[in-house]
Amino acid sequence: MSVVSPTLDKRDAIDAFAAGMMIVLTLTWGLNQVAIKISNEGYNPVFLTVARSSIAAVLVFAWCRIRGIRLFESDGTLWPGIIVGAMFGLEFILIFFGLDYTTAARGTLMVNTMPFWVLIGAHFLLGERMTGIKFGGLLLAFCGVVLVFSDELSLPDAAAVKGDLMLLAAGLLWGGTTLVIKRTSLADASAEKTLLYQLLVSAVVSVPLIPLAGPVLRDVTTLATASLLYQAVFVVAFTYVLWFWLMRRYPASGLSSFTFLSPVFGVLGGGLLLGEPLSWRIFAALTMIAAGLLLVNRPVRRGQPG
Repeated sequence: MSVVSPTLDKRDAIDAFAAGMMIVLTLTWGLNQVAIKISNEGYNPVFLTVARSSIAAVLVFAWCRIRGIRLFESDGTLWPGIIVGAMFGLEFILIFFGLDYTTAARGTLMVNTMPFWVLIGAHFLLGERMTGIKFGGLLLAFCGVVLVFSDELSLPDAAAVKGDLMLLAAGLLWGGTTLVIKRTSLADASAEKTLLYQLLVSAVVSVPLIPLAGPVLRDVTTLATASLLYQAVFVVAFTYVLWFWLMRRYPASGLSSFTFLSPVFGVLGGGLLLGEPLSWRIFAALTMIAAGLLLVNRPVRRGQPG
């Protein structure tokens, strides 16, 4: 059944269905950092961005044809679509390059600063008021990010800080993409169309950058190729469509704050699957970021001070 509904029932708060879906999505996205590290062993990082987007675009387009989802209507989404597509491409170029330098555990903490950028942007651009409690959560999580940068035990080498900064910038772009979608005509477009804009534009703008990242092929293995296909088919073609559908139906700040689970899964995945060092500072930072996001998502009862 298509995730697109002609009469979308928009909600003012996160319900049990949305919470369950966000748990599935954040598990997938947390482990995605591990998958990227593995695929980087076999392929050029920019080539991975292009290949992943291209494969996923073909699958999403085929889905739209099968379900009769209209994509070529004149609905005012062209320019917003190009903007979010360019942001999406740059975001993943930064992620793939960044994970060449830093660990999946550190990287997933940096990328998942996204909810804080959304919280700040939603306050000024979407009318979703930032309360004192949410601001406190923001500060707590920011302290967690600072703690990551101060952790030398999990720092693979001096260049890892460069990777951390790339992934932090990627989190900012992810948050910016969310705000552009919510603020523009893309808010009323189908989830599939919104995703296709990002996949197609990101692939086009990334192609000229492939030679800048060195040889296209590195140490190609079955595992590296399987990791690429997992990202393209499941993570991008499926979970991103579901994410954009949820964004059309539920508040942006509420959904975004559920991503506190992504760094949990990402940190544990990096330690358990890749054998990355996990110091007490990483777990302390994870606790701070998760606690901060929980405060961000804490509902304010009527009459309760913000």
